[in-house]
Amino acid sequence: MSGVPRSGGVERGQSENQALPALEARGYGAGAPAEGRGSGLPLATLLADRDLGLRPLTPPTAPDAPGVLGVHASEMPDPTPYLLGGELLLTAGAGADTDATEDPEAGYDAYVTRLVAAGTAALGFGLAPVHEEVPPGLTEACARHGLPLVEVPPHTPFTAVARAVWRLMARARTRELRRVTEAQQALAAAAARPTPVPAVLARLAASLGGYVTLRPDGRTAGSPPPTTAAPHALPALEALLARVGRPDGPATATDQSDGWHLAAHGLGGGRAALGTATPTRTPGDHTVASVAAVLLTLLTADRTAGPETAALTRLLLDGDPSAALGPGPWYAVHARGGADPAGLAAALDTVLMDPDGAPAVRLLTDRDPLPQPGWRLGVSTPAAPDALAAADAEAARALERAEAARAPLARHADTGFAGLIGAEEGRIRAEALLAPLSPERRTTLRAWLAHHGSWDRTAAALGVHRNTVRQRVTRCAALLARDLDDPDTRTDLWLALRFTDPAQPPS
Repeated sequence: MSGVPRSGGVERGQSENQALPALEARGYGAGAPAEGRGSGLPLATLLADRDLGLRPLTPPTAPDAPGVLGVHASEMPDPTPYLLGGELLLTAGAGADTDATEDPEAGYDAYVTRLVAAGTAALGFGLAPVHEEVPPGLTEACARHGLPLVEVPPHTPFTAVARAVWRLMARARTRELRRVTEAQQALAAAAARPTPVPAVLARLAASLGGYVTLRPDGRTAGSPPPTTAAPHALPALEALLARVGRPDGPATATDQSDGWHLAAHGLGGGRAALGTATPTRTPGDHTVASVAAVLLTLLTADRTAGPETAALTRLLLDGDPSAALGPGPWYAVHARGGADPAGLAAALDTVLMDPDGAPAVRLLTDRDPLPQPGWRLGVSTPAAPDALAAADAEAARALERAEAARAPLARHADTGFAGLIGAEEGRIRAEALLAPLSPERRTTLRAWLAHHGSWDRTAAALGVHRNTVRQRVTRCAALLARDLDDPDTRTDLWLALRFTDPAQPPS
């Protein structure tokens, strides 16, 4: 380090070259690459790690100051050619004094000036074996130029500091990814509310912790920048909205004003725009706002159930919506008979509707549906987002049951494979299959199948001799021209008998 005197850290009789292996033993020079450049790791987060024992020697940085983006260790008088900016620079003051002057204070000042110009996030100074304390002149220079200075105790290897930075940055990225995912789910759920546009705006403002506005209709949510502290923020946001709100304007635009972070997203080819103003900005904020912009583009279409909303509903019911919807439960609904699908969607508290889903209107709602005047509804069982395709099939079968029973609403009931066949169609096919058998033979065959082909148990259940059972079952096989030892034949006959027995209906 330029102008750093060799004070106290080298044992008596030990040269500086002999001291360097001791530095290597501390892990000096082993860095951990920091992925991404985002907003960086706040220095306060690193200082809070008690295992490292780092001690700040200059006043704390502002909460919105750039964070640490990486770690670099160097003893060069001028390490700036090897810095990208945003690093925590670690040094023990063991470098050659190539820039030494008669005035050490000037050397410290020149060294810190170069680091600040290179965008260094902070300087970490390690104690022992070169220095027993951080030189006061270096502390004064860092304070004078606003460079955070941290003392690294002798027991803390530089590799431990580098690994801690990597670990904390990875933890922050995971936390931010979880926040973005939860915000996306909350926005999708808000889009299914009866008044979806205000709900999405309110959810976006809460997720970003700021202010959002929709143009040209003027709806807003959240707290706007205070005009006393940030008089230019709102005019700057309006200027951004005017840029993206033109057909030939950019899709997005960003700016900063009075300490507020501003962004604007164009909606629907320039017909509308979404603006956001936040006191801070994280790497995931743009993703969250982009999801809201897509939803608002769909929700502000001219028609309530236009092709965009229908396409979204088809995607949710036919695709994999687990990344877009909340945990539910969700209900798939098939409907026929009414003339106002949009009114039905409003009554079921949803905008997720496919009015062209032949042969029925298809909807998706997180509210348990009730009968609606003029409609016949088939409702699935409650389903998680990753099971909506199965729920859609359940709703289709439930609607068939509702129409067969002339009921306004039918809910899916788990009746096994028998439930996959309509009740009326099942009875017709069963009667055709069992037509050769008399009621007595059907009763015997059903009991024999129920007892897995046991002659003795069937005879006991029917109160007849086992030979009588054998004769009747043999006669059934001959009349049906079927092999009763074939498991497929037994399955067909069992389902047919269930469809034709009033005491044991299939559904």
